[in-house]
Amino acid sequence: MKAGAAMLKRFKKKTLSNFPSFRSFAEESPHQFLSGKILTSTELPIPVKELEQLEEQSLVVKLTSLTQSRGTWQCHRCGTYLPYFFARFPHAACRKECVYCRNCIMMGRVMECEPLYWFSPLAIWKKHHSPCQWEGELTHAQSNAARRIISAIEKREELLVWAVCGAGKTEMLFPGLTYALKQGLRVCLATPRTDVVRELFPRLTSSFPEVKIQALYGDSEEKSGSAQLLIATTHQLYRYSQAFDVMIIDEIDAFPFHNDDSLKGAAQRAAKGEAARIYLTATPRKKEKRRIRHKQLPAVFIPLRFHGYPLPVPTLKLIPTLRSRLSKGTLPTSILQRIYTQQTGRRQLLIFVSTIPHAEQIQEILSRRFLVASVHAEDPDRADKILAFRNRELDVLVTTTILERGVTFPSVDVYVIDAGHQVFDEAALVQIAGRAGRSHEDPYGDVIFFHGGKTNAMLEAQEAIHQMNRKAKKQ
Repeated sequence: MKAGAAMLKRFKKKTLSNFPSFRSFAEESPHQFLSGKILTSTELPIPVKELEQLEEQSLVVKLTSLTQSRGTWQCHRCGTYLPYFFARFPHAACRKECVYCRNCIMMGRVMECEPLYWFSPLAIWKKHHSPCQWEGELTHAQSNAARRIISAIEKREELLVWAVCGAGKTEMLFPGLTYALKQGLRVCLATPRTDVVRELFPRLTSSFPEVKIQALYGDSEEKSGSAQLLIATTHQLYRYSQAFDVMIIDEIDAFPFHNDDSLKGAAQRAAKGEAARIYLTATPRKKEKRRIRHKQLPAVFIPLRFHGYPLPVPTLKLIPTLRSRLSKGTLPTSILQRIYTQQTGRRQLLIFVSTIPHAEQIQEILSRRFLVASVHAEDPDRADKILAFRNRELDVLVTTTILERGVTFPSVDVYVIDAGHQVFDEAALVQIAGRAGRSHEDPYGDVIFFHGGKTNAMLEAQEAIHQMNRKAKKQ
């Protein structure tokens, strides 16, 4: 943000309280409601004259929304400069064709002819006396990670928490969140996946009942994004600049965050310059591993699940006719027999597939004998279906990779059908295997990769899990 530090000093001496349009926005003070946000002129019901007054008093900075340099456009909300994200359309107000950004259009259109507004990020947040009411106890490994997280927040440093699936990363954050909230800091816990936001929100609101917490994602009921503790998808960070004292990115290796420079840039910009930055992952990518080796990124490693049992090691099952049968809308008899046998036990079954059509086909096949549903990213009812599965109202849930991480079911077996498909890379397969055995009451679970031919990803995932279990045994 080019306005940056020079504007922050001027912001400190100003107040929004005298402007009538701000008084009725929300329960928060106007400063808190707008703190650090980047908004279009159409997103707030503020008269032009009041916006001009705010600008004159340095309470808001007007930014150029799109700029062009040497024929290349750049959006100053999402940061993208890739040519295929920019298009023109006839704009009646300008009486010409205006350029707009398609990369962040889901958050409202950003156009070359309309400015963006950056609001003062210097709201004062509450110092909570005793914010955390969670009564659980951390393991020794979790406590060690929690101390490192507190230290990183206190010193405003970077830290990578590398913890296996089921290590209890959320609970490890509680002492750090408690420390931050006692200091009156603003915290954002961001993650690439909407379903992870939905999973985290009730857990945090239950553990921090006196703290205002909001969940912000594409179709969330909450739209203000003005809480002291914000849980959000990484896409929502396009709306913020220098807003948070503590930025936590969960699942940094997940799609689309790990390979989208605009999302990484948004996460950097949303944090204040001196903010603490905490990264969580069970499957770090090569870039993070390289930074750790070169001592450029401090890290804490937890190879042990919270209940002390090992990670389930996937079994690889070769089915030569698998893809031909899938292409005909059927399943091989051997897989169906395995599912029928599995369903005689007490565990539910979570089936991962590579495409939406396969998910729907397998749901139809299995619905003749079981209570089954399928979910994918475009399914408007997926939250209800996931809840029904969690409440044991379904026997089987068929899913795309949308549920590969961040969701917890207490007692499931996990099957991957066509595990050799390109969507299942090593990280995805490790995460999928990590859905099994997450409960202390049932720490086991079968993980089977059905495939038409082994891939490096399958073998590397299997070896990565073996390696984690060896390290956990030593610890």
